[in-house]
Amino acid sequence: MSKFKKISTYMLISAILTVVGCTKDDDPHGRGFDPYLITEAHITDSTYYSDKSFTAYNFVYPSKDPYGNDVMLSGTITIGDEVKDSAYAKGLLLYNHYTVYRADQCPSKGNLSEQKSFSLLSLITISPDYYGFGATESKNQGYCISQANAQAAVDALLAAKQIMAAKGYSWGDRLFNLGYSQGGQTTLGVVRLVAEKYPDIDITYSFAGAGVYDLPETYRQFISATFAGAPSTVVSVMLAYNQYKKLGIAREEMLTEPVLSHIDEWILSKRYTLEEIDAMIGPLTIDQYTTEAMRDSTSSLSNTMMAALDLDNLCKGWTPRGNEKIMLFHSSLDDYVPVVNTENMYSFLIENGLPSDNIDLDIEEIGPSGDTPAHKKAATTFGFKALATMIALMNGDK
Repeated sequence: MSKFKKISTYMLISAILTVVGCTKDDDPHGRGFDPYLITEAHITDSTYYSDKSFTAYNFVYPSKDPYGNDVMLSGTITIGDEVKDSAYAKGLLLYNHYTVYRADQCPSKGNLSEQKSFSLLSLITISPDYYGFGATESKNQGYCISQANAQAAVDALLAAKQIMAAKGYSWGDRLFNLGYSQGGQTTLGVVRLVAEKYPDIDITYSFAGAGVYDLPETYRQFISATFAGAPSTVVSVMLAYNQYKKLGIAREEMLTEPVLSHIDEWILSKRYTLEEIDAMIGPLTIDQYTTEAMRDSTSSLSNTMMAALDLDNLCKGWTPRGNEKIMLFHSSLDDYVPVVNTENMYSFLIENGLPSDNIDLDIEEIGPSGDTPAHKKAATTFGFKALATMIALMNGDK
């Protein structure tokens, strides 16, 4: 950060506040009207957060579910007062959220703590809920299925541009793409999807922190070490891929007690946070809540799961655009998402033609602090660095 004014970044980060003091607009479609029956993108409601000085527009839009079927998904567009007053933004930010489990943790339910910093940069921020939250809250989330979540994100971006243009807004040509953890995976899933199917979308810079890019290698590492810092995520990946890839594996073939009989309540009910679910599972090693067959790399069950994970492996099977600019960030001490994901992602990008000068590879030895695990502590550093880079790009310094 020597090239940038650190104080500016810290002031931006410190501006992230708890959501209080908001007022909600009337339903634009009238009392009793179900907006989700419409198949076109539209705003469903808006909230002004006076303490954050921004307006959040919840919207629904057509996309695909993890099976590939048509569905209406939801998300949130946030704009700061300056942008709202001038009807002009310096650019757009696609913000891909991290792992959440409780229903009210998605953007359209008000989880917008990070968006304050972005609004101070005069950016319009688009935050998709992903399948399984917001408009599709009654469905199981497609957890860490990067292709499905990337499609949801790109469709949210396209719909938000249409909505905001219709409201009279315009913006500069910068498009940032950012996410940490599951959001980091989605971020690079967006890079892949855009490279393959959307030639008219030009991403200025992508910021990917601690994402599960190489799911098969992550699976191998976890079952060999029999430990994962967030057991809820291991269980959730198995459940999502089994359901949405139609593997047909019975729950009791994958999982054991104490998890097996509590899956619906602890994980699928959307009543608890990641921290609460992990606390209920307890400090167990993987061999204490998964079956031997799922940990045996030679078993048919393990191979079935591995093949499904490999179909969504971001470290193979596609070619990045030669002008992509990407930040890859990770803590080497992360026990939620092994750092091998970022190492393999970097190698893949280089081997497939992306110049090393276009990749900011940042692997740091960030350890836990008190009750804060390395994965979450590193998220703060990632946020500082991503914002510093955006500030530099907005000021023309990079």
